[in-house]
Amino acid sequence: MNILSVQNLCKTYGEGEARVEALKNVSFSVSKGEFISIIGPSGSGKSTLLNLIGALDYPTSGTVTVDGKDIFGMKEEELSVFRRRNIGFVFQTYNLVPELNVEENMLLPILLDQRKPDMGYIQELLDMLGLTARRHHLPHQLSGGQQQRAAIGRALAARPAIVLADEPTGNLDSKNSRDVIALLRLSVERYSQTLIMITHNPGFASNADRVLGVEDGVVTELGGACV
Repeated sequence: MNILSVQNLCKTYGEGEARVEALKNVSFSVSKGEFISIIGPSGSGKSTLLNLIGALDYPTSGTVTVDGKDIFGMKEEELSVFRRRNIGFVFQTYNLVPELNVEENMLLPILLDQRKPDMGYIQELLDMLGLTARRHHLPHQLSGGQQQRAAIGRALAARPAIVLADEPTGNLDSKNSRDVIALLRLSVERYSQTLIMITHNPGFASNADRVLGVEDGVVTELGGACV
């Protein structure tokens, strides 16, 4: 079952001589529970692609279907709710709310949606992430690796259809980077979580089930089964 389908996706910025084709006719699909890595040089279109899949930006043309829903066919308010419930984000800069502790940051997407959290599942996530003893700590009381683990917990807390990770190890040392990649891999194996990750590190990319390469706005298969 395909949880994500990208069809003929194009993104163009500017006009005339300033026109830049950030993405060119991109098409691929991702199965439920699949781990996809996206690699490519800076400026190749990787982050643009992830932002479109996550409905943080709008395409010039083409479609993105998440869990059977055409996300750009929705009205803005409907899309906002859908994104909060179905798409988890892990950013390079963590993006934790500084006034909230670890547990509160993890619960935030669920509480914003006015839903009751499954505290048994939240405890399971805290245990998996090694954050149980840090659950009441504020972000500034945590190391970079702990902050990124909290951000992963926040992304997983609402049980989204997909998690999008944009250079999740970019601000971490090598040990914490390996730990974060291992936790992301574990989330795929334990919860059948669908994960799409941008990385510059070929070794980290090799942890995925499939690798997509992006260069000059064109996406190609670099390994695994063909879409």
